[in-house]
Amino acid sequence: MATAQNQELFPDFQNPEGLRLINDRCLVRTQGGHHVVIVSGIIMAQYAATDRMAEAHAMISLVEQGWADQNDVARVFGYAARTVRRQQRRFDEGGLAALGRKGGYPPGRARLALSRIERVQRLRATGNSYREIARLMGVSAKAIRKLLRRSGWTEPAPIQPELGLGPARGGDPNLSAFCSKAGEVPLSSHDSDPTDRGLDRLLARLGLLEDAAPLFGAATAVPRAGVLLALPVLVSSGVFECAQEIYGSLGPAFYGLRTSLLTLLFMALWRIKRPEGLKEYSPQDLGRVLGLDRAPEVKTLRRKLARLAAVGRAAEFGQALAQQRVALRGQALGFLYTDGHVRVYHGQHTLPKAHVARMRISLPATSDYWVNDSAGDPLFVVTAEANAGLVKMLPSILAQVRTLVGQRRLTVVFDRGGYSPKLFQQIIAANFDLLTYRKGRYPRIGRKRFHPCRTRRDGRTLTYVLADQEVRLLKGRLRLRQVTRLMDNGHQTPILTSRRDLPPAQVAYRMFDRWRQENFFKYLREEYALDALAEYATVPDNPAREVPNPAWAAVEARLRQAYAQLDRLQAEYGLEALTNLEEQRRTMRGFKTAYGKLGQQIWSVWQRIEQLEKRREAIPRRVSIQSVVAEPVVKLAPERKHLTNLIKMLAYQAESDLLRLVAPHYRRAGQEGRTLLQAALASAADLQVTDTELRVTLAPQSSPHRTRAIAALCDQLNRTKTLFPGSRFGLHYTVREAS
Repeated sequence: MATAQNQELFPDFQNPEGLRLINDRCLVRTQGGHHVVIVSGIIMAQYAATDRMAEAHAMISLVEQGWADQNDVARVFGYAARTVRRQQRRFDEGGLAALGRKGGYPPGRARLALSRIERVQRLRATGNSYREIARLMGVSAKAIRKLLRRSGWTEPAPIQPELGLGPARGGDPNLSAFCSKAGEVPLSSHDSDPTDRGLDRLLARLGLLEDAAPLFGAATAVPRAGVLLALPVLVSSGVFECAQEIYGSLGPAFYGLRTSLLTLLFMALWRIKRPEGLKEYSPQDLGRVLGLDRAPEVKTLRRKLARLAAVGRAAEFGQALAQQRVALRGQALGFLYTDGHVRVYHGQHTLPKAHVARMRISLPATSDYWVNDSAGDPLFVVTAEANAGLVKMLPSILAQVRTLVGQRRLTVVFDRGGYSPKLFQQIIAANFDLLTYRKGRYPRIGRKRFHPCRTRRDGRTLTYVLADQEVRLLKGRLRLRQVTRLMDNGHQTPILTSRRDLPPAQVAYRMFDRWRQENFFKYLREEYALDALAEYATVPDNPAREVPNPAWAAVEARLRQAYAQLDRLQAEYGLEALTNLEEQRRTMRGFKTAYGKLGQQIWSVWQRIEQLEKRREAIPRRVSIQSVVAEPVVKLAPERKHLTNLIKMLAYQAESDLLRLVAPHYRRAGQEGRTLLQAALASAADLQVTDTELRVTLAPQSSPHRTRAIAALCDQLNRTKTLFPGSRFGLHYTVREAS
């Protein structure tokens, strides 16, 4: 019986004031002179404490609906079981009116004076039964019960210990996710069966629980339990501490902040790309991996994301995670790669367009700017305002980097989208070095100035044909180093940098290594649905925001066409002059006479160019967006998308950290490492629970050498002595030998 079981598990729990538990799903709460009867978190009845008819009807409903038996109802309401049965008979015979029948003593029955209440209470407190007290006082046992009930008497040692919120000494060692205050002992689970979390769910409905504690049971071949391998690196990322610091909690809930974050992280590692994907998996199986009876469903997760987004602190959360990453992998921050990723929008709203390089077309889109370390792992992400370019975004990005690394000098690597000599000056003045491609027209370098240069990176010897020189920009005010690579086809790729200490081959390698970030974008699009919409909501955009003037752009396009026509006519004119049949003459008079019409066309185009240039000067280059767009100006709500991007970033970082651990034990880690980890994280595993450990035994992998690599990874993870988040269980990993 649940009552006795809870008594053994939680002997020191105190009864919350005014709360009386009938059974696992029914309780009575007294507050403000009213009684509230609650069944499975739903209010079944509410009445004044003095309303005996309503109380009788509540007791009858509990029994007849099968929610509780007569003995439990009688015990909590302070009646004898036969009284409950008598009220049932009255209700069956006369309905609700019969319950209001006035009680009284039959003639000749002895009555008990109220002045004797102290003696009755003293006798009851010493453990005497109602029948024994009635014999001593010369009245019936019913009279003793009535007297005690009217006096407000409460039993000193209730049969059912009431559930409290303090720590359960000697109880189950599973702990909830977070403490409400710093230094406070976490809460324990109020359930003992991992497959039935009824008590915790009930407390959550009553507003007495902020997160369900993980509770595990022994199980074999739990699907996708291999994802528990990622817990040591996820815990080391500080995601749970940062979330607690930034968001606090999600309020009273069974699926609290820790549980929701852990579910989202596991989903990303399982390649469940959207919450709707949960419909394809058993919630009970996924729940066992989380330490719950079942995983949250789609609508629950969406509700949690919406609640987090409503707080509006995703940027702070990302900054806190970046701080943790810098503390963990600060050695990889010598070079920072910055680039924008364009997310195409196919919805009904009118959004600004952006050039999608991979599609070679301009489409409605939103741009995110990512900062990755030298290994290609993401550090943080920033959502741009209305597709602002890299030139505009870089100063704010570098300001955020400065808050992360202090005064340490780093080298920022970016592509031609950030090319601006004025911006280069700002970057150098902010104590950063830069590395980027040169853009625009530049003089070609003679072949004699190129020389082979070698460097050894990642176990490979790389050879580049390079020319090294100094260049001046901004009319000589800015001096930079230019390292130019000569390709086999004769193409020259100039690279600008403020680093003069690096060998030329190192400059080229670091610049071309920017493709690690491009590969990162491709991987996240394919594996984590980076471009997927997190929500369809929009928020008002700034109507005064300036955008390129379409009228100016139209004149500019006509002007380019006119210049192209002029170049074509001049080329034709020059060719005719070169092949003039009257070239034996000493002058061009004959040619001019023969080709006067062509000269008139050239003159006409020149006049049109002058007119277009004057018209262009009279038109403002940028105007407010409200003057261009007729409908209300909106943009996609960024908060929820920012949160999901952070979840995907954390999952990718976890993969990268695991890859670095498994690489020494797997020869083809560079080519197949992530595939190996993906298979391991999605594999089944056996779960065993001891007093101090959660033992995870993974199924063998597809081949012996893969199994050995994962076994070596398990040994390294075991040395971290990581606890399952929200518990005192240490994680221990092994791989089952193939049969």
